[in-house]
This record gives sequence, structure tokens and C-alpha cells, in this order.
Amino acid sequence: MTQSIVVQVGQCGNQIGCRFWDLALREHASANKSGTFDEPLSSFFRNVDSRYSEPLDIPVGRGREKICSLKARAVLVDMEEGVVSEILKGPLGDVFDHRQLITDVSGSGNNWAVGHMMYGSLYREQISEAIRRSAEMCDCLQCFFTLHSMGGGTGSGVGTFILNLLEEEYPEVYRFTTAVYPSAEDDVITSPYNSVLAMHQLTEHADCVLPIENQSLVDIYNMVNQAACKTSKISSTSKVRGGSTVTSDMGGIKGQEKPFDKMNNIVANLLLNLTSSSRFEGVLNVDLNEITMNLVPFPRLHYLVSSLSPLYHLADVSLPLRKLDQMFSDAFTKEYQLISADPRHSLYLACALMVRGNVAVSDIRRNIDRLKPSLQFIHWNQEGWKTGLCSVPPVGQPYSLLALANNSCVRHTFSNLRDRFYKLYKRKAHLHHYTNVDGMETDQFSQALESLTGLVKEYEQLESTMGRVHEGAPRLQVAS
Repeated sequence: MTQSIVVQVGQCGNQIGCRFWDLALREHASANKSGTFDEPLSSFFRNVDSRYSEPLDIPVGRGREKICSLKARAVLVDMEEGVVSEILKGPLGDVFDHRQLITDVSGSGNNWAVGHMMYGSLYREQISEAIRRSAEMCDCLQCFFTLHSMGGGTGSGVGTFILNLLEEEYPEVYRFTTAVYPSAEDDVITSPYNSVLAMHQLTEHADCVLPIENQSLVDIYNMVNQAACKTSKISSTSKVRGGSTVTSDMGGIKGQEKPFDKMNNIVANLLLNLTSSSRFEGVLNVDLNEITMNLVPFPRLHYLVSSLSPLYHLADVSLPLRKLDQMFSDAFTKEYQLISADPRHSLYLACALMVRGNVAVSDIRRNIDRLKPSLQFIHWNQEGWKTGLCSVPPVGQPYSLLALANNSCVRHTFSNLRDRFYKLYKRKAHLHHYTNVDGMETDQFSQALESLTGLVKEYEQLESTMGRVHEGAPRLQVAS
């Protein structure tokens, strides 16, 4: 079985990562009743004998070895030590190898240049060594997952520096990035600069990017809350249970729940579903490399719009179970997307349906045939569907669905970001904070803007083909 390494960067990346590891452990505990270290566990965890000063790795063997001490295949990076310190003091503290933690105390000051240019160069050797150590403990390293925000300095700056480093040192290993984009009302004034500068790096160096908007996460949680309140008028048991370990981040960090914990939980569930085929057996499992192979027809257009269904289990709500067909329909509606866009009114280049639980392959095929007439696929890829089926459902649920779409609707998110960037850039506001950092040139702003504008135009050109009648190529005539 293959292994993957998670590199979580900055406050946002580490909080999402903490939630992911917590929920992943719960899933494996539910599926692995014997307490043995098996191949599904080895995909994201190591089993170590911690009695030695240099912990000794215990191999999977025949899957009969008892779990001694699990260590996550993770590297934690933050230029402020607060979040990482909280994680280490919490219930998950022993899950992380302390040699895989890289922190500073002063932070990046919401400045991409400080994170990318200054801290990236300063900590390059330490980061490289931590990743190398993790990679050497893998039998078959398949993928790196980087988790970070786009609006802050450490997430956007150090996060994209690490992405470049991974491409340089591990060019054959797939690089998946989960990037959280700031909302228009973000309290970091320079977040448009950070996001556009980071996007230039993501476009050039990532294999696949899952963009997620803060505002969409807020809207999703509010929608779940409202549904719970409506149902609670009918049934006193139907409500969001406060303090729940599924709703909150209390399973990974001690102390009071923070405002973003519920939103981080949604992103963590996205990662759980994305990696389920790597972590468990299934009738129709999908390798992570198959996602890029099937969903990315052009190297720059590797931004995938994601949606989760059903959403109610993400907030631990006692609501009536969604019917199977409704679950598929929901995944294509605007309200269930993790970015603020409606894919039904835009062009699909390809789409993957990653299903978990008690679902038959025939059910997936039937729902694809039912939904196809209402969705616009590009004319040269009308059958651009990739399906996966993992047998192990999420804890406490019979089934779930993650839809990943390469859809031109993502251009609206990028266009809005470009407009916010330009409002600052045309006045050269706050530019000196960036150019004062060694190695940062004004040209990098114009190059990043040009890259983003080009990306939007590529999506627009493809979308302009919607509704056109494309006649098939003439058949070859056989000479008589």
C-alpha cells in the first residue's frame, strides 16, 4: 500500500490538520477492532516503539503487529508557535513526532514576502530535513498534501515555498494543495496581495489544488444550523449538539472552542473522503494519481471545485437521513460547494464522484445518467466521469459523497480576488511592506497578476464553447 505525507503550514493549516488527524484516528478505531497495525493504518501513520531514545519503526509485516505508538506522517510548520504548542498540549500531542515540528516566535506579519522570501530561506534546510526524514520512513511515497490559508503570511508564503521545495526534491511525487481563500470581508487588509502572489506559485508548481472559500464554509454551517433549528421545533432531539467532539475541535486541542473550529471540521471531512481510498479497501478504489490523470486535462487548469454530501453529519445533527439519490443531487447544487459558485451554470471539463459506504456501483451509474442531462460537459469529454467506491463509510453514517469537479465556475472566485488585488495595487498601497523584504521585487506583483489573468481567460475561453453545436470530425473515406 502507498503512503502519503501531510505538510500543514500556518495557523489555518495546522488547525485543519489537527482536526483531520483526530477524525482519521476515529475512523480507523471504528474499522480496526483488533488494534493491529495494518496496511490501511500505515498509509498515514507509523507504528513506533517509543521505548528507545530514537523511536524504532515497527513494520506492517503480516498485519498482526499490535499498535505500540502511532505517529502521524506529518510535518508541522508555523512561524508563530501558539497553535502548534496547543496541539502538543492537547490529546493528540503524542501523535506527532517532535522532530517534525518547525516553529518560530515572531510570525510573518500577514506578509507573503516575509513568509516566502525570509522564513522560507531561513528554514529551508530544517524543512527539507524534516520532509526527507518522513519520506525515508515510507515504503512507497505517493503524495504530499499541503494544507494552508491564502490570506496570511505564513500559510501563503511558507506554504508555497514548501510546495516549490517538494517539486524540486520530489518531482515524481504528486502534490495536492488544500488552500483556504479569504472572504471579501477578511480582516487582513493585505490578503489580496498574499493570495494572488501565492496563486502564481500554486498554478506553476502544484499538481492539484482544492480551493476553499471561508465564506462558503460559514454559509454551509449556517445552513446546517438553520435546518437543525427548523427540525427541532418538531422533534426536541434534532439539534446541533454543543460541545460535540465531531462539531468542535475539542478532540484535538484543549480549551474553549474557537470561531473557525466548525469550519475546519468541514475541510477535515473533505480530506477524510479524499483519502478514504488510500486508507481503506473498496470495490472501486481510486488512487490519488488517478484524480489528476482524469480531472486535469491541461497543466495550469488543476483547480478542482469540491462539494460534500450529506452535510448534516459534519455538524453532528440528529436529522432525518438523506436519501441516496438526494445525496447525489445535493452535491451539484450551489449550497453544497466549498467555493461561492454554481457549477450547474458553467462548463465541466471532468468530474469525480468519490462515494463511501453501502452503495452499489449500479446506484452511482444510475445517478450519473440521471444528472447528466442537466450538466454541461465540454464537447470533447462528454463521458468525463471518474467514480470511486470505498467500502468503509464515515463514522456513524451509512454513506457519503465527495464530488470533485474541474469546472469553469472557479473563474468567478479568481476574478473577484483579482479585483480586490487591483484595488490595492493600482494605488501601490502597502507595497513597501513587501519590497522592503530582501529578494522581493515589484515585478513579482505584475507577474502574479498576469498569471491570474491568464488563468481566468483560459477558463473563459473554454466556457465560451458552451451551447455550441460541435459536429464530429468527418470519417475517413476508404479508397475504392
